[in-house]
Amino acid sequence: MTYCIAAKINDGIVFCSDSRTNGSIDQVGHYSKLHQFSLPDDREIFILSAGNLGITQSVIQKIRADLSNLSEFNLGNANSLSEVADYLGQISVQIQNKYLETGPTNGFDASVTFILGGQIKSEEHDLYLVYPEGNHICPPADKPFLQIGETKYGRPVLERIIRAETVSSTVMLCLLVSMENTLNNNLSVGPPIELLYFEKNNFTTNHLYFSFEDGNQTLKKLSILWDKKIREAIASLPWLTEL
Repeated sequence: MTYCIAAKINDGIVFCSDSRTNGSIDQVGHYSKLHQFSLPDDREIFILSAGNLGITQSVIQKIRADLSNLSEFNLGNANSLSEVADYLGQISVQIQNKYLETGPTNGFDASVTFILGGQIKSEEHDLYLVYPEGNHICPPADKPFLQIGETKYGRPVLERIIRAETVSSTVMLCLLVSMENTLNNNLSVGPPIELLYFEKNNFTTNHLYFSFEDGNQTLKKLSILWDKKIREAIASLPWLTEL
């Protein structure tokens, strides 16, 4: 299982993802689900991935190959992120179908879902959710965030906190709390946890980035403080008859 989140605010986009690919009793795998494509001084594009790992790797490899080979359409000559979202969806569907058409699936799930975000210099920063079927959507204006993978445990705090005007530091903490809630409730989601803030109009590839390994003390302290503050908030509420 996977959990990835991205939030679009007025000042930029925050991305957060786990790195666990499987979590059986005797084997735990890790693979970064945050993929960065940089053309300095022109565009910064980020992709979060959830779903079949082999399909995901093939999609990312195809995107990198097209960019390296200067294919007719690639991330370097796209005019908008919307075009990139279409392109990502098309590649994803093609590769999924390639494996599904080779024979009986026997329960094999080839589906993958992506979050695409970033900015091309000629336009505003933006965020898209690309479905396994290839189509895509943007987040609603009143809840400017997207999730893929194991979404249910970490959603409540996002809905209460994330707004377009929320400052980046608050959003980064909020996404970490959302991830921490998910880690505590689903063992198939796990570290390293990656957290990146892309500030709009920053095409230098120098972005605020953190990676939290298993047992990281910062995450432990955050978890303890979050539990404490929630208990204090509940205790401070007036009794029902006073509401």
